[in-house]
Amino acid sequence: MTATMTRPVRLPRLRQLRERVSPRTDFAIRRLGRLVVSLVVVVLAAFFLVHLVPGDPVRAALGPTAPAGLVESTRVALGLDQSMPQQLLNYLSGLLRGDLGTSIQSGLSVSDTIASRFPTTLTLAALGFAVAVVGALPIGMGAALIARTRRGRTVNGGISGFLGVLIAIPDFVLAVGLISVFSMWLGLLPPAGWGDGPDAVLPVLALSLGAMAYLARIVQVEMIKVLDSTYITTARAKRLPQRLILFRHALPNIVTATLTVGGLLLSGLVAGTVIIETVFAVPGAGSTLVSAVGTKDYPMIQGMVLVYAAMVLAVNLVVDLILITIDPRTTIAEG
Repeated sequence: MTATMTRPVRLPRLRQLRERVSPRTDFAIRRLGRLVVSLVVVVLAAFFLVHLVPGDPVRAALGPTAPAGLVESTRVALGLDQSMPQQLLNYLSGLLRGDLGTSIQSGLSVSDTIASRFPTTLTLAALGFAVAVVGALPIGMGAALIARTRRGRTVNGGISGFLGVLIAIPDFVLAVGLISVFSMWLGLLPPAGWGDGPDAVLPVLALSLGAMAYLARIVQVEMIKVLDSTYITTARAKRLPQRLILFRHALPNIVTATLTVGGLLLSGLVAGTVIIETVFAVPGAGSTLVSAVGTKDYPMIQGMVLVYAAMVLAVNLVVDLILITIDPRTTIAEG
């Protein structure tokens, strides 16, 4: 009797609690839940995929001439002699303790390696994103203004075509081209390495040019739509200064689309550091991941993939939270 009486009471209480939660909070909770689910999927996918790769990781790490006894003892020490379900349980329990394991190749802690390599990767991605945004806004806005002039269609078509070419070029091809021109031909910049000043120029450019072209194209299209809108026509009829129309009336109305695309591009730039670091021999997480894949270093691959995925998902979550602050109605409706 008591159980049947409490059921009708609990349901209204749950409904009342849900109604008290603001739409923004509910949106943030749902996005955070998706992030957790995505991380779980990434962890499981990384574990099973690396174990499906043919070959013996211990033999690859120790070399073909290593004694069989050493290979077997190393395999036992790393727990690779156990069944796959047991290895998965060991890996998950280690994750809960914050232990990502030990590298088969170097014998160093995966967590320590990530802590020493990821600052370089984050710096490269942040610089690439900054260059992309700073370059895309004036290029996109300028192309939109040119398109509205009498003779601007030809120039605008040329700008759009050039941006399209930059978007289509793969990152590694662009990187090799930059090295050929600025290092091998002109001798202005070092072809590889990472550090302050000139060493960072080519890696940052190779990472950012494609993203800058894509973002500039979005800004161009959105700005043309805004400039053709009624309220911009009204502002011009009031003879407001062109600078005021652009920066106070037009620019705020393209922020949502630009920020959405910019967030996706930042996620792509984080993932794109793998290629750029490999081409320019940058000592970051991307080049470490490529090296780990070549040597079948299971713990290092799993740790790097997990951290990369966490970074990309975190960027997407932050962008969503910023968007819900700027434009709550559109974001909540979509989410």
